[in-house]
Amino acid sequence: MKALIEGFPAQLRDALSIFRNTTLRPLPRTPHNIVVTGLGGSGIGGSILADIASERGTLPVVVSKEYKLPTWVNENTLLIVSSYSGDTEETVQSMQQALDAGAMIVCICSGGSIARMAQANNLDFIRIPGGNPPRACLGYSLVQLIGIYEHFGFIEGALKEVEASITLLEQKSEAIQTEAEAIARAISFSLPVIYCTPGYEGVTIRFRQQLNENAKMLCWHQVIPEMNHNELVGWAEKQPRVSVLFFSNNDDYYRTARRREIVSEILHEKAGRMLELNPLGESRIEKLIYWIHLGDWISWFASVEKDVDAMEIDVIHRLKAELSNLP
Repeated sequence: MKALIEGFPAQLRDALSIFRNTTLRPLPRTPHNIVVTGLGGSGIGGSILADIASERGTLPVVVSKEYKLPTWVNENTLLIVSSYSGDTEETVQSMQQALDAGAMIVCICSGGSIARMAQANNLDFIRIPGGNPPRACLGYSLVQLIGIYEHFGFIEGALKEVEASITLLEQKSEAIQTEAEAIARAISFSLPVIYCTPGYEGVTIRFRQQLNENAKMLCWHQVIPEMNHNELVGWAEKQPRVSVLFFSNNDDYYRTARRREIVSEILHEKAGRMLELNPLGESRIEKLIYWIHLGDWISWFASVEKDVDAMEIDVIHRLKAELSNLP
């Protein structure tokens, strides 16, 4: 896992090359909506794309992470199928539903059932390298998602910002690891609670998932200002086992920024520790990719602190084995 995290900038470069060497046919009609279907390490890129689209895209992105697509998916929907293995059962079933509905479909996978379905139905699909844990290959799927969104004219300049992100990560590699190791030491034996502001929920979900899988830690996340209307009241008592991590940035709406400051003051009195994660980068995409990489490193160093195998996911294998007995 350490080598895969170290290779994230190179993975982003390779992903850009893959996309730029892929030919996507024009869509037969202008989509009314976009749905990304995918789960886990294959689906989180959709959540991050949805945040990017919300900030500056011209068509919203909805993410589906289950067996069934929204009932409104039809011939005017662009469905982007994202499954690293190409065999994620929920995603395969959703793709079949989209085919039945006559949706426009583009696939991202390394092979498997989805590649075969794409070929059988004469669909565009982008083949990415396989053989690694899906959570370690977010760079491949995220770049293809951003590329598809830009290719069809719903955003401008996004891939150039991905290029700038790669340079940033390469230049700041040592500093990122130093910060990540210090944070991991602070939180590894606590219950992390992760807070962000609108537009950054995707990367906090990614961070939570990486702590779950790599460091074998339970944690949760919430978004301000929504958190102010419910969860804040749950902090009535001191929580010495809890580590609060704020994903802080300087482009929040001013009232949201002030809410974050006030919440931070309140939780300083309640939580065992408070940590602030500030991004580097000029654009939203640079900040998102910086935070992805920082969070991945934190999860790795936390696995070292806890002396657990970051690659091990036996409980997921058990779940899949038992599900295989169903018709």
